[in-house]
Amino acid sequence: MAFGTQDETDDVMNEINMTPLVDVMLVLLIIFIITVPVMKHAVNIELPRATNQPEDTPPQAIRLSVDAQGQYYWNEAPIEDKELPAKLQAEAGREPQPELHIRGDRDARYERVAQAMALAQRSGLHKIGFITEPRAP
Repeated sequence: MAFGTQDETDDVMNEINMTPLVDVMLVLLIIFIITVPVMKHAVNIELPRATNQPEDTPPQAIRLSVDAQGQYYWNEAPIEDKELPAKLQAEAGREPQPELHIRGDRDARYERVAQAMALAQRSGLHKIGFITEPRAP
């Protein structure tokens, strides 16, 4: 009892249905035809010309050194512990803000370097870096 013949089997469609593709392309063509004339109507205005001069002078970096005995040096000049917060606050208020480069002696106590970092952070300095020397081979 067969319900169909051999000719009625499902054949695989090996053709692409082009109708939806053509429909989409026609809609896009109509949209472009309508929008192109609208884009060409523009108001002619004269814009002012401005020149931009980049700032060639970078902010001066501050060198704060800590020697083996824990003494602070501000740009190679000795400075007392009580003068350091005032100097750091004065530099933090400058525009543009300078970088603080901290150089710690190998034999200096880390506590002295950490105190300098904390004072710089409390005073508002944001750019803090460490200066080290490369190891000899």
